[in-house]
Amino acid sequence: MSNGTGPGHAGIPEIDVQQLKAMLDSEEDIVLIDVREPNEHAVCHLAQAELVPLQTLPTHVANLDKTKRYVVHCKLGGRSAQAVNFMRQQGFDATNVAGGIKAWVDQIDPTMATYW
Repeated sequence: MSNGTGPGHAGIPEIDVQQLKAMLDSEEDIVLIDVREPNEHAVCHLAQAELVPLQTLPTHVANLDKTKRYVVHCKLGGRSAQAVNFMRQQGFDATNVAGGIKAWVDQIDPTMATYW
């Protein structure tokens, strides 16, 4: 398990949005992936995140670098937990963001547009 992570969904490594903000603020070498759908991403998103809808992840992993550290988010944390589980099975260092973009809006940036 990577430093700064705790066990999340079924033991999947997980960080909270405060930890994600600290990583982004310090320009830590991570790749942030958003596994929501394009219509969700259009409403609100983190500028640093690459949109890779969950259903496209199995074909997209061939383009990912296994030497990188991935942090994955969705709306609430469920789809990203699935993505992290899949990515870890493929040999990637991947961590879930607990609470997803909703937690980001609630705790970090309440000025963001929402769709819930």
